[in-house]
Amino acid sequence: MEMTPYQLANNTPLTLSPNFILPEDKRPNLSEVLPSDSIPIIDLNDHDIDDGQGPSPLVSKISQACEEYGFFQIINHEVPRELCQKVLAVVTEFFQLPPEERAQYLTKDHSKQVKVFNYYQKYEGIGKVTMWSETFSHPWHPTENFTHLLPTNPPQYREVFAEYARAIGVLFDRLLSLISRGLGLDKDCLKRRIGEKPGLHTIANYYPACPDPELTMGLPDHNDLGSIAVLLQVEGVTGLQVIKDGKWLTVDPVPDAFVINLADQTQFRSAGHRAVANKLLPRLSLGMFYTPNNDTVIGPIEDLIDEEHPPKYRRYSFKEHMEEFYRQEGRRRRVKEAFELQR
Repeated sequence: MEMTPYQLANNTPLTLSPNFILPEDKRPNLSEVLPSDSIPIIDLNDHDIDDGQGPSPLVSKISQACEEYGFFQIINHEVPRELCQKVLAVVTEFFQLPPEERAQYLTKDHSKQVKVFNYYQKYEGIGKVTMWSETFSHPWHPTENFTHLLPTNPPQYREVFAEYARAIGVLFDRLLSLISRGLGLDKDCLKRRIGEKPGLHTIANYYPACPDPELTMGLPDHNDLGSIAVLLQVEGVTGLQVIKDGKWLTVDPVPDAFVINLADQTQFRSAGHRAVANKLLPRLSLGMFYTPNNDTVIGPIEDLIDEEHPPKYRRYSFKEHMEEFYRQEGRRRRVKEAFELQR
């Protein structure tokens, strides 16, 4: 049975037209992607207690996953399953609104806090190729009021997202504490270093079913720029992939799990990742991002520096980092987080 094309917010149908088909050498080669057996799955109930004999088993597992992968999944995280299901449902409802309703969030102003957009990449000789997805981004906060910025349709969006943000805020505090302890630091060290007013935003990516996922890409290969992200995947639909030792691995959804992704500013292993489309089912991922603000100074942690471990990088503000990132477009940037907002 022929699929009815998904209508993007700019009223463009998502079809296998040249606008969405990758050059042959940039296609995902799905037959070469390996299963995700090696991606760590960490139980947060794994004895998070110091016994005086070194790091707890949980701290050790988190630290090893950070150093070797930069990607891992967590279970028993204390965010209720029912809440995760509610937030996925309400975000899915948003993407299923008529295009004209979603179109109110299209904007050419990159500084807008709430926006719908499409990722794309440019290729020499063929120009721009739009990714097989649509993205909705907006702020979140665990304690402060942000819901007035959010959609009023679907009607439950604001209430559900506020509850979810509170739970995710608690989870971020715990994750940052575990990672700090794995470095041999005070449990509040990383949270203090990122700053009192971190940049908090969510990115929801919707990937409609695709007639031929080998020809397209849902989200191109990239590294995240901030500090850490918590990703919720809809169960039963694969699509997320991470690169390890030059090979792409699937990150299959694990029931009641979150994917944890370290980004560039933590200076562990910031892993390249991408998303591919699914032939049979649409897929949704919901990422909650915890990022330094523009004034945060990024640099080596003094307690980790000595004569045998000198600093490898100079100190810089996060704003300076972002300005340099955009200056390097076309030279060594691998993905442009761009807004193609055709009306």
